[in-house]
Amino acid sequence: MIQARYIHYPLYFHRPAGTSRGVLHRKECWFLVLAGGEGETGIGEVSFVPGLSAVEPEDLVIRLDHICRLINRGEMDPLQSLPTRPCIQFALETAVRDMGLGGTRILYPSAFTEGRSGIRVNGLIWMGEKAFMLEQIREKLELGFRVLKMKVGAIGFSEEVEMLSRIRSEYGPGDLEIRLDANGAWSADEAPGKLEALSALGIHSVEQPVAAGQPEAMAELCREPAVPVALDEELIGVTSPGKRQELLRMIRPQYIVLKPGLLGGLREAEQWIRAAGEMGIGWWITSALESNIGLNAIAQWTGQLEVTLPQGLGTGQLYRNNIPSPLKMEGDALWYRNEKRWDLSPVKL
Repeated sequence: MIQARYIHYPLYFHRPAGTSRGVLHRKECWFLVLAGGEGETGIGEVSFVPGLSAVEPEDLVIRLDHICRLINRGEMDPLQSLPTRPCIQFALETAVRDMGLGGTRILYPSAFTEGRSGIRVNGLIWMGEKAFMLEQIREKLELGFRVLKMKVGAIGFSEEVEMLSRIRSEYGPGDLEIRLDANGAWSADEAPGKLEALSALGIHSVEQPVAAGQPEAMAELCREPAVPVALDEELIGVTSPGKRQELLRMIRPQYIVLKPGLLGGLREAEQWIRAAGEMGIGWWITSALESNIGLNAIAQWTGQLEVTLPQGLGTGQLYRNNIPSPLKMEGDALWYRNEKRWDLSPVKL
């Protein structure tokens, strides 16, 4: 019989991470561990992001405890659908797969897990004072990144435009792709004007220009956008196939951004990919501030999809107490280096 337990493991940022929802100094994290009858052990991460996850930490712990008790009594299939608890479903899905493959943390064997190919990723630029953001940009460019994703919406828009103009004066669209993520910081009234102002700067796309839950406003922005629009938070909580297709048909975005940890797991993300493909909508995959446990599952799954666009998987270096793993950033690509070993001693696995 499968036995389940969970581990609380707070993650601490190297430096504060600024978003339009506030500044993060630490992130709550839980690992869900499954042990099979033959001694094999699988581990999955509960993907929790303050302000995005549809549950508070206290409630999440109660539900984690309840689910573990049900599994331990043989009253729940670990792969049971949990549409109202997508973060836990992601943990269970990946833990079951890890356990079934012998607890090696190789969930999706591919050229990526063999160390023969890396996954190109965008360089993430966090919100903050202009000098801090420019410092991050210089660092990423020096490392070889040619796709940057900038968080916008915290400092003045005119300052952000000025900063983008400075970048474009040195790097044209053919040299550097710039993706922006507004995290829903703009109002429906001001978003069209801001997209128009950005159109002269050769911006690749803007994620979630207005807050989720305004499909009519988002559809209007996507109809003839000055800058291509990507849905992100808009997808969270939409779990039925019918609702997925209805949302995409209504809004018709140019792109969708997939965060498997917040969407309910990798199988759910695959459903979004299928629905988007049927409508000619582009997509890329992004981690949602997971530790290396969650990032490993997402990266390995991504690695076997043969993606071509740079992905959003460069978040493994954010934490000073991350779980040591074979994942390694080299230039603008994420690699799986088998010569490096997993060290799960911090969580006493």
